[in-house]
Amino acid sequence: MAAELTAHQLIAQHRPTLDLALETIRTRAYWSPHPEHPKAYGENGSLDMAAGKAAFDALLGTRLDLGQPGTDDWVGGEVSPYGVELGVQYPHADLDVLLPAMKAGQKAWRDAGAELRAMVCLEILRRIGARTMEFAQAVMHTSGQAFMMAFQAGGPHAQDRGMEAVAYGYVEQARTPDTAEWTKPQGKRDPLALTKGFTPVPRGIGLVIGCNTFPTWNGYPGLFASLATGNAVLVKPHPRAVLPLALTVQVARDVLAEAGFDPNLVALAAERPGEGIAKTLATRPEIRIIDYTGSTAFGDWLEAHAGQAQVFTEKAGVNTVIVESTDDYKGMLANLAFSLSLYSGQMCTTPQNLLIPRDGIRTDQGPKSYDEVTADLARAVDGLLGDDARANALLGAIVNPDVKARLEAAAGLGEVALASREITHPEFPDAVVRTPVIVKLDGAKPGDEAVYTSECFGPVSFAVAVDSAADAVELLRHSVREKGAMTVGAYTTDPQFEEAVTEVCLDEAAQLSLNLTGGVYVNQTAAFSDFHGSGGNPAANAALCDGAFVANRFRVVEVRRPA
Repeated sequence: MAAELTAHQLIAQHRPTLDLALETIRTRAYWSPHPEHPKAYGENGSLDMAAGKAAFDALLGTRLDLGQPGTDDWVGGEVSPYGVELGVQYPHADLDVLLPAMKAGQKAWRDAGAELRAMVCLEILRRIGARTMEFAQAVMHTSGQAFMMAFQAGGPHAQDRGMEAVAYGYVEQARTPDTAEWTKPQGKRDPLALTKGFTPVPRGIGLVIGCNTFPTWNGYPGLFASLATGNAVLVKPHPRAVLPLALTVQVARDVLAEAGFDPNLVALAAERPGEGIAKTLATRPEIRIIDYTGSTAFGDWLEAHAGQAQVFTEKAGVNTVIVESTDDYKGMLANLAFSLSLYSGQMCTTPQNLLIPRDGIRTDQGPKSYDEVTADLARAVDGLLGDDARANALLGAIVNPDVKARLEAAAGLGEVALASREITHPEFPDAVVRTPVIVKLDGAKPGDEAVYTSECFGPVSFAVAVDSAADAVELLRHSVREKGAMTVGAYTTDPQFEEAVTEVCLDEAAQLSLNLTGGVYVNQTAAFSDFHGSGGNPAANAALCDGAFVANRFRVVEVRRPA
């Protein structure tokens, strides 16, 4: 069948966007081709919120047939954290049929070259963007994010991260020319002359192991990095968050087919309840790249056992904020309150430990004791979430029973500065919505140390009293080195203290935010400019996104012959 999307059409449409992305990753300035305000989608009837909700509702209770080879069963069972049974069924694959079928299309995809592969990837992202409101509903009802966050993080921000990976992949492939004429003088003899060809060659099939909390935001970087560098990609979603990635696979397969490529270059691996196919897939010889976001235990297992694959992991860490001093006490409290509350703390970047000198801090409102800072922060969170409508819009729903259990157990770990409370969602009465808990701990007590040096994922934060600011710095160093951190924050008006914290973060490879008091928060990162993770501490072995994230997904093979 002739391609409906020609190379010329794709390049004409998407090359200007790629060029803007390439320039932006060079300058690290702000840019996004994907609007993050819902009103930007309202002029086109196919994009507005009502149409997106209707498209999502039409999926409920249906069978999502992707046309994949090797389908031997249909599986499902997703239940929204808001209490809605999705009832969508997905193809279950016979891997011995599907994986060979995925490999069959790789030669043509490899031979297409870096530019055309990038254009196809950008067309996939364009079509996903055209269904942003539908994807927002799918992310909301699988992750528990409130709608606005599901729209932004699951839609434009995820699409930005995917495009960023495409841009980095293109840069690394284009670094080497396609051909070169090589001539070596030989004095009086004729020179040696060779014509050399250089081809980026994919590693094989990439496996994306999806997460429950951010299926698209965390899934798109690996998916598009592998696809743009010539690899086929098998997407294994989290069993509770299949729909957003299944829709992504559907779009990708459609675009690949229309562009004249084998749609089996992208496929879905949904699983039966309790089947646990991630380990099976991760050790298959056909799988040569793995992208994983989730628990440290399974990330460590992948790194240890998937020896045939290049493994990229984002695991868990203990994120820390040091409060030493501030010239905007009110702004600091408001910023921290929002950071602790957003999506019920169910982000790998949410602060967990707040290190506060037990003798207190200096502020623009005068000295504040450890007890005062903790109490004022509790009041700030309480004030932010005091209105139930606003609380529901910020918190979303608790994503799974494990998070709820950790939240409920946290009250027994120390003195509670802020108790969690239950909130009823007016639209979804079965949703589990809880405000954060803040627990006071003594940094010098061994029993307390065991608590705050372990990750407690969810809406749980510890206000840790330390003997001095210097002790806070050393505790930060130890924590990042031993447990890792996706984010570090610090508040200080002392240049020497700022330098000390910065040095620790440089030494231990942790991303640092200083004195955030406005509309930027420590748990948010912007594609094309901010690096998510560093790859240099135990929380993650890769960064989203840098050259190292894409460069080892392919190798350059040289063919040389006499000129």
